[in-house]
Amino acid sequence: MYQFFVESTQVQGDEIVITGSDVNHIGNVLRMKAGEKIRVSDSAGKSYFCGIKEITPDMVRAGIDREDELGTELSNRIVLFQGLPKADKMELIIQKAVELGASEIIPVAMKNCVVKLDDKKAAAKVSRWQSIAESAAKQSKRTLIPTVKMPVSWKEALNLAKELDITLVPYENERGMQATREIIGGIDKQDSIGVMIGPEGGFSDAEIAMVDETHADCGSFHRISLGRRILRTETAGLATLAMLVYQLDI
Repeated sequence: MYQFFVESTQVQGDEIVITGSDVNHIGNVLRMKAGEKIRVSDSAGKSYFCGIKEITPDMVRAGIDREDELGTELSNRIVLFQGLPKADKMELIIQKAVELGASEIIPVAMKNCVVKLDDKKAAAKVSRWQSIAESAAKQSKRTLIPTVKMPVSWKEALNLAKELDITLVPYENERGMQATREIIGGIDKQDSIGVMIGPEGGFSDAEIAMVDETHADCGSFHRISLGRRILRTETAGLATLAMLVYQLDI
């Protein structure tokens, strides 16, 4: 069943009117017909199982069969702070992070990042990344489209993470999965969660020192281990998100 997103104003009684680029996609790319079933989520966070009633060049009119009361979202807001990786790795990270339930992805410029983006390049990248997030949200039947933010500095990332209930910092020199299990096991179903991932070169000593200083200040930052093997930057965040899904998606 294909997934589409609309504004809450497009939900009109027992019908939903789909407009924009999805109209061409439904009618000409997917070649869907009246009577076929779709799932539609609105900007208010509600999802509906629908049947297509009419397809015109300008709109698709769908009747609501029932609301999806269970939904597909985690109770927790999860923010992935991803150190800027090389090449097109960020596209894979965003796609999979959205599938695994991340609510927000924030690229972070760090000391060991090879990629350097000025404002113009960053805006173009974020536009592309947001499109990937939307496609991944449709594919994985998300109720909401996660947001990809403009890149921030490491200091800015720490300040943003301080607003969350708990922040996990996978660190290659941290040892002991038991401590990781205990920390993740202690996360409440309503907690907001940050996941901070270093770039290819890993965290610098100064950056880890700032994590420890922030923890001493607010108590919500936790260095964790992801096992005895060193994971690539495109793997570490996804491994952490998978652990969170296992613990929280009940």
